[in-house]
Amino acid sequence: MEIDDILERFYPLPTHSRNALKAHISEVSYGKGHALLRAGRVEKSLYFVKSGMVRAYSDPEGGDVTFWFGKEGDVVLSMKSYVAGQEGYEHVETLEPCDLYQMQTRHLDALFVTDIHVANWGRKLIEKELIRTEERLISMQFKNAQQRYLDLMTQTPDLLQRVPLCHIASYLGITQVSLSRIRAEIR
Repeated sequence: MEIDDILERFYPLPTHSRNALKAHISEVSYGKGHALLRAGRVEKSLYFVKSGMVRAYSDPEGGDVTFWFGKEGDVVLSMKSYVAGQEGYEHVETLEPCDLYQMQTRHLDALFVTDIHVANWGRKLIEKELIRTEERLISMQFKNAQQRYLDLMTQTPDLLQRVPLCHIASYLGITQVSLSRIRAEIR
């Protein structure tokens, strides 16, 4: 996905504002299994996924817990690092070879001060991420595992082809055995 298309997904920008953003964006590529963000660090970059798949997870003592997948067009950032300037709690790794657009958060902050269109774009980006987080929280609180799996099949069916089942089970908050049972019941 091209950067212009990704930027427009969040909020339409006048050409001069889009170009100001793009002036601070570079392309990077990483292989499968690359640690893009690490917990316990204040991350200084954000990324947009051009191609590939990433996952965000935390690793409490009982094993890692996946809580987000990102694919083409998605933004990847440590919200706690960006908003609060504090160490993030999440790891983000590439699940496939990835081509990404990278931007330093300090450049984005500078553009927020000088360009109202970029500031509005940033507000819309954060609002959409907040809604996604809220929907995930509500799903985990009020839907059972089978309902969450059916939602995943309906809303993002490509994840089932691109993501190992162990990560999908973790994302759904269940074991792989439970996921296998659910999949067998649905067939």
